[in-house]
Amino acid sequence: EDRKSEGIFETMGIAENLFGGLLAAGREKAWVINQQEMRTLSAEWTKTLNIKAINDNARVVELSGGNQQKVVIGKGLVQQPRIVIFDEPTRGVDVGAIAEIHQIINRLADEGLAVVVISSYLPEIMNLSDRILVCRQGRIVEEFSPAEATEEKIMYAAVH
Repeated sequence: EDRKSEGIFETMGIAENLFGGLLAAGREKAWVINQQEMRTLSAEWTKTLNIKAINDNARVVELSGGNQQKVVIGKGLVQQPRIVIFDEPTRGVDVGAIAEIHQIINRLADEGLAVVVISSYLPEIMNLSDRILVCRQGRIVEEFSPAEATEEKIMYAAVH
């Protein structure tokens, strides 16, 4: 939900952040870091997620909000999950990055991953969802198909 405090190491580079995702998955030994592997991983995911940076050694703090968010997404995806939970995936990013992040989310779902999107931005929910669940006070209170859902119905279910 908050990439700056929970999702990235701001003063580290893209490669170190992405490699941190592998470390978190327990697939790599923290005491043996192959710099070439880290650079290859970074180049692959920078291309896959269209992360734009001044150069290959750019620190994440130097990236735009949308590119920082794509680094966070990459940290999770390098772990090869079967389920991905996006919590406010486009908060604090520009319109162009929103479209790119939505494309990433749709591609993951098309590839067969289970994708859960938690968002307070209703147009995002309406655009991305195959099924919409409305929660109130920690419980699911309503379910909509995209065909029947409207922003009004979702908001009504959320507050009544």
